[in-house]
Amino acid sequence: MMLKEGQYVDMNRKMGVMSKHPLFSVLPDDEYDFLQIDQTERQIKSAAFIYFEADRHPNIYLLNAGLIRLGYLDSKGNKIIKEILRPGDFFGQVSLEKESLHGEFAQAVNAEVRYNRFTVDRFNEMLNNHPRLALNYSRISGYRIARFKNRMENILRNDMKTRLRTFLEQMISDLRDSAKWFGQEVRIPAFLTHEEIAQLIGTSRQTVTSLLGTLKEQHICSYSRRELRFFKCEKPDATCYAGP
Repeated sequence: MMLKEGQYVDMNRKMGVMSKHPLFSVLPDDEYDFLQIDQTERQIKSAAFIYFEADRHPNIYLLNAGLIRLGYLDSKGNKIIKEILRPGDFFGQVSLEKESLHGEFAQAVNAEVRYNRFTVDRFNEMLNNHPRLALNYSRISGYRIARFKNRMENILRNDMKTRLRTFLEQMISDLRDSAKWFGQEVRIPAFLTHEEIAQLIGTSRQTVTSLLGTLKEQHICSYSRRELRFFKCEKPDATCYAGP
């Protein structure tokens, strides 16, 4: 059933969604029930903003479905993308302070974005009262920092072509559960522009466009407005490798 924007979901369905979120999955049923989590799940349309002036939104958000782009506006008013979030991630005031984002925005990438939100005060209360939850929050935060570190190392250590290919391979791996397979070929929807990819790997849009053409000519992958395709990949981890 497709939700309308702002519509609530059925309680039983919602309990299943939240209890399986990576943050809460470590809790036994009785401890999870004791939290008495707000059961309101929100959905927004593609390209809509969850927040734009984040300092006015002292909340933490848990992403249940869809993709979110985090970014900011530069001095000229251009949108700069700094991270793409996937289901299971959390965002907003993740430092547990109420005014720490300094102009960050969060925008829906596709039309399937669903999330829950907590105030910083309520979230701090849960972490303080449930050490197991606090430990898991630290663990997931560490994983996200490691993911960001890997992206920075890709930028610092590799040439442009390797940066791009590594980034696209990571996209395939991250979204492998929703990918479509045709033998060894794997496909996912293309949700980033050439400009956004360029921002995420530290190069120019023109370079990305040129290198995508090279990768297609070498029968490694192709990237169109509709989809990203890698021509030779292996299940279950969606490990991709060069073509002939």
